[in-house]
Amino acid sequence: MPISRQTDRLDNAVTTGRSGTIDGIDAFIGGFLGYRTEAVDLLPAADADHDSALAQAYAAALHMFAETPDAVANATPYLARAEAAAGDATPRERLTVEAVGAWVRGDMPRAIRLHEETVARFPRDLVAAKLGQYHAFNLGDSPTMLRIVDHAVPHAPEVAELHGMRAFALEQCHLIDEAEAEAREAIRLRRDEPWAHHAIAHVCLSRGRTDDGLAFMQEMSETWVGLNSFMSTHNWWHLCLFLLDRDRVDEIFAIYDGRVWGVWKEYSQDQINAVSLLMRLELAGIDVGDRWADLGSYLALRTGDHVQPFLDLQYLYGLARAGLTEKADALRLAIHAHARAVPPFLVPAWAEVAVPAADGLLAHAKGEWQAAIRGLGQALPRMTEIGGSHAQRDLFEQVYLDALIRADRLVPAQQMLELRRAATPEVPATLRALSNVYGRLGLDARAQALLTHADALTRRYRG
Repeated sequence: MPISRQTDRLDNAVTTGRSGTIDGIDAFIGGFLGYRTEAVDLLPAADADHDSALAQAYAAALHMFAETPDAVANATPYLARAEAAAGDATPRERLTVEAVGAWVRGDMPRAIRLHEETVARFPRDLVAAKLGQYHAFNLGDSPTMLRIVDHAVPHAPEVAELHGMRAFALEQCHLIDEAEAEAREAIRLRRDEPWAHHAIAHVCLSRGRTDDGLAFMQEMSETWVGLNSFMSTHNWWHLCLFLLDRDRVDEIFAIYDGRVWGVWKEYSQDQINAVSLLMRLELAGIDVGDRWADLGSYLALRTGDHVQPFLDLQYLYGLARAGLTEKADALRLAIHAHARAVPPFLVPAWAEVAVPAADGLLAHAKGEWQAAIRGLGQALPRMTEIGGSHAQRDLFEQVYLDALIRADRLVPAQQMLELRRAATPEVPATLRALSNVYGRLGLDARAQALLTHADALTRRYRG
């Protein structure tokens, strides 16, 4: 087939002999950067053009995003075609093929290096920047997320999604003011940029600006149409965190039932959004009804996954809370076994963090408070290494805190709770937990004042 050079929507050269391939690649770029469903429109184009190394590599990446054990098998035929066609490809396309190949083969450090090299040499390749950020995020490496995207910033200032990518990297590096400015620029360029909305949610959470975050996410929620299930459910999940801090439980359940759970029940990210929201509700003393049962039926299929430790830990707790104790026990043992078999670069995250965290989480679910404290206490200082965001990993600290209170370890619990109150004031659940702790410490007047204040806030928030 004759080979021609065309350009994608970001002005990067693409090698293809078919007119429809560029349309498919452009759909992937727009969908991938914007978390929109049209990303999958690439697949028919890739299936029709086996000679396009880039289309094949992008199709392989799409399959890898399933985050399941069979993702590699599904991606491999596309990768094989990409590698076979790479001889006629541009240097940028060959770098992409190599980077996706490293991902499929489990070599994330190499994938990150190749994606960063791609962005450094071809700074309008924002797909490479986004893929590099994705891998760095899953390894808990926020500075690399920022460094990768910074290569592109001077060269694509008009692209809203680039500013959204940079905003989240800045927030994960605790550069909060810069993150907000970058997210606001993204929204100025494109109001419906969902990753920038997500970054603002993180900014408001980090600053304790609950009312600002809630109002912003409610305003922007009208634009969350046409998004893939991860982005849609995750932004609604963030909105629910603000509602939880305002004790508006009925609204949370309505969103959980219609927006967080049930969009794509088979998908890993939808499942962990659901697990972590139900966990937070229960830790706040809220009865979630029978919602664990339906979720547990999907988590039961996850005991052999081990795609990421961050995912496994939440599958584990969800299985236990759903009453699937044997499945939860099996997953804990499987995490131990997997930690002994991972490549050297993954040993710290799996063996030194995920293993004790799994032990602690399962112990908490079983009401074994001292064991929960031991396991989570060992893991918490290094939880960054398993991936996930600050907001997501905060869940593990909440479980640890709950175990401290239940085990009568009231002095460290008081310290943690007061720090949480300082960061996010006037959260009724925090005030009630503090009231409980102070009462058990003999500080009765303080305990009563906190409880009275919590009740008054709840009436105001639900008013």
